[in-house]
Amino acid sequence: MVRALVIINCIILAIGNCGGPLIMRLYFNNGGKSIWFSTFLETAGFPVIFIPLLVSYINRRSKNTNGSENTSFFLIKPRLLISAALIGILSGFDNYLYAYGIAYLPVSTAALIIASQLAFIAIFSYFMVSHKFTPFTINAVVLLTVGAAVLGMHTETDKPLHETHRQYIIGFLMTVAAAVMYAFILPLVELSYQKAKQPMSYTLVLEVQMVLCLLASIVSLVGMIIAGDFKALPKEAREFKLGEPLFYVVVVFSAVIWQGFFLGAIGLIFCASSLVSGIMISVLLPITEVLAVIFYHEKFQAEKGLSLALSLWGFVSYFYGEIKSDKDKRIQQETELPSASRTISEC
Repeated sequence: MVRALVIINCIILAIGNCGGPLIMRLYFNNGGKSIWFSTFLETAGFPVIFIPLLVSYINRRSKNTNGSENTSFFLIKPRLLISAALIGILSGFDNYLYAYGIAYLPVSTAALIIASQLAFIAIFSYFMVSHKFTPFTINAVVLLTVGAAVLGMHTETDKPLHETHRQYIIGFLMTVAAAVMYAFILPLVELSYQKAKQPMSYTLVLEVQMVLCLLASIVSLVGMIIAGDFKALPKEAREFKLGEPLFYVVVVFSAVIWQGFFLGAIGLIFCASSLVSGIMISVLLPITEVLAVIFYHEKFQAEKGLSLALSLWGFVSYFYGEIKSDKDKRIQQETELPSASRTISEC
């Protein structure tokens, strides 16, 4: 069951992680201007979570013949609810930072910057949920950090023609800030699971996702009100380069695809850990890179190539370390079992 959940979450995370930035850039490339609105779309698809929650509720009701199980529609308790709400507020601001970056950066550049978050996830995981470092983890962290630094050099060469140098630099810094902030959010979700004081299930993960996205969406809506986006959106839809009908298609698909990203990310935290979730996000980087170059004909300079090579080297290093660690644990367990058996027989 756990393996099936891991596969499902990896698939929906892959769709959201690769498709989300591309469709967000499609919005900005064709006349979209509202950063707060694109921020809202990152979490506005949360009502779709009611469908699996309804299925889970019906399933619990049908199995609860003796009245021993909790048949409430929502299982989340106040402690976990408050944690999810606070994380949702943080996510709302983090989503704004990311949307700002995508508005002024090529998708390929933004993807490479986001890859650096794995280093921060490793650090935050160590202090927040006691994730152990290995030489391979440290190597991966160093390589990813150097890769992001390389990307920061000669940034002017990949600046879109219609943007100023100032806009590009601010977008770059906003994306870095988004990477650091989301690297803090992922271990925070894992810590919330550990401190929930109730048995965690995938149904609870869905409820956490819904609360998280609801609060993040409220933050975005407040931003839209302050920025006056509600008045500007009808005109923006009419002037959308692909046509008004396709404007709404982009909006709907954006909301649904981004929901896959967030659900896949916190689902993997439940099935494995925040670090594994961060690694999976980073592993999808090359796919996002290739898709950005294919669909948007983005430049791929030497700096991006070197950054990508260092990032991939970091991923391989981490995965090799995890495989080696698991192998060493199995060997240790196999050697301990015979010695334990001998001890018992001697007694």
